[in-house]
Amino acid sequence: MQLKLWKKKPAEKPVRKSALREWGNALMFAVVVSTFFRWATFEAYAIPTSSMEKTMLVGDRLFVSKLHYGPRTPTTPLQVPLTHQTIWGTDIPAYSDALQLKALRLPGFSEIRRNDPVVFNLPVEDERPVDLRTHYVKRCVGIAGDTLRIRNRQLYLNGQPLDNPEKMQYAYFVASDKVLQPKFFQERDITDVYPVPGGYMLHTTPARAQALASLDFIRQVELQQMQAGEVEPDIFGNSGWNRDNYGPLYIPKQGATVAITPETLPLYEKIILDYERNENAEVRGGKLYLNGREAKSYTFRQNYYYMMGDNRHNSLDSRYWGFVPEDHVVGKPLFPWFSVDEKAEMIEKVRWNRLFSWIE
Repeated sequence: MQLKLWKKKPAEKPVRKSALREWGNALMFAVVVSTFFRWATFEAYAIPTSSMEKTMLVGDRLFVSKLHYGPRTPTTPLQVPLTHQTIWGTDIPAYSDALQLKALRLPGFSEIRRNDPVVFNLPVEDERPVDLRTHYVKRCVGIAGDTLRIRNRQLYLNGQPLDNPEKMQYAYFVASDKVLQPKFFQERDITDVYPVPGGYMLHTTPARAQALASLDFIRQVELQQMQAGEVEPDIFGNSGWNRDNYGPLYIPKQGATVAITPETLPLYEKIILDYERNENAEVRGGKLYLNGREAKSYTFRQNYYYMMGDNRHNSLDSRYWGFVPEDHVVGKPLFPWFSVDEKAEMIEKVRWNRLFSWIE
């Protein structure tokens, strides 16, 4: 019997990928990793307004941790990677809302505490999906279950005064015997200022306002405080409230039940109709109807928070648009990784002293 010897086939040479394909694979891998990192851990945001002066400055680029409060699963999966709302440098939408998923939040290693700075999606921006609404950053001055009140600018929670942020600012009118140059304000770290008839309107801390009042050529420094009962347009809640005198207002907590009355319904109507996604909820004739039946009470399905800017008289916050639902919370700002002052001279544009300074 003749044995047949099996010969080992010569190894095939691997097909060499083209340089273009290798670059494409590398780019795709980088996009996937970056998208996951951005969703689950940290993301960079820019500060566009002065509502959090002097805690955060216009031009700060912040690292925001999503690990603190737990990352949310995306609700709008059909979007261009590494974009938000529009494609870079255009007004072209970067997403399609044809498919919407239910958001889930992974466990975080801390809860939102009173006085925490928080990044969140603006709740009243109804024209976009929740995860693609504009990012805001404010200070959480009230958590779920608190009863909030403001009297003569001082904020109270559950009857006790809340500690004020160290760099909190208010609006002042300043009258002077001479023209004050921009350098005068820059030297005193007053950046939120503009001329008005008879003087200047500026936003600064009480300590800096007192220092201004001590100068010989300053005739007047007047705090722009609203009085109790004074009407402020567009305020959220009771029409007799204003930015300096507000409440009392209960901040909804998951599982808590409130009575629905003509006084409470305007406060919680948007929560019930929009944020809690009740399919058969409507308000008719000043009454709430759920599944066609009048509801005399309501039990909340998630926690809510009350947010305010440290620049108290120049901040569009919960005093004007209400509560922040828990599913709108994005993360906790940690520190500026870069900061640019667009008003400064070329050599002084970068605020080196702010880089990696912890945000309190």
